[in-house]
Amino acid sequence: MRQLFHRLPYLGLAALLLASGTNAQDTQYAFMPPGGRTLLLELTANSEGEGLTGIAGRKMTRDEWRDWAASKDAGLSETALATLAGYAELNLPVGSENLAKLVESGDGSLLPPDGKDLAIAQCQFCHSLFSGYLMHERDEVGWKSTFKSPFHLEIPMSEVERDTFARYSALNMPLRYEDVPPELRF
Repeated sequence: MRQLFHRLPYLGLAALLLASGTNAQDTQYAFMPPGGRTLLLELTANSEGEGLTGIAGRKMTRDEWRDWAASKDAGLSETALATLAGYAELNLPVGSENLAKLVESGDGSLLPPDGKDLAIAQCQFCHSLFSGYLMHERDEVGWKSTFKSPFHLEIPMSEVERDTFARYSALNMPLRYEDVPPELRF
């Protein structure tokens, strides 16, 4: 309980950032690979035909999302295609209430946060993003198992968010030491 009380101000800030649509793709973290939401928004903004609202209402498998993204011929790497597909399979279709808001506003920040957003919002409160996250190599199961430790149990993330985080992290971590800005090392 004491640990939760200690984290309350941070949990509120994290919730506020995610709720306000603050996007982890901002310039401070541009060195990190883009997450699935950002990749999806880029593809739908730059493609002809079905827009974001049509895509956000679709349900497809990871392989189907990967093939859809590859068909857009946007020059995405295999890792980026897998990142987008992993995110979309877990987070789409969005619920009918969010889809209605998305149709009305066209605001892509209404989509659920992606793995990069979640890592930035949650991993820095207790340890360095660099040593505690960016330099670790794990598969999806390994990343998901980090939530079993007592201090990670308190992180306010749903199972879908934990899976989204794990998929993104397994595909995109570790980063190369040289790719992390010196001010964010250690």
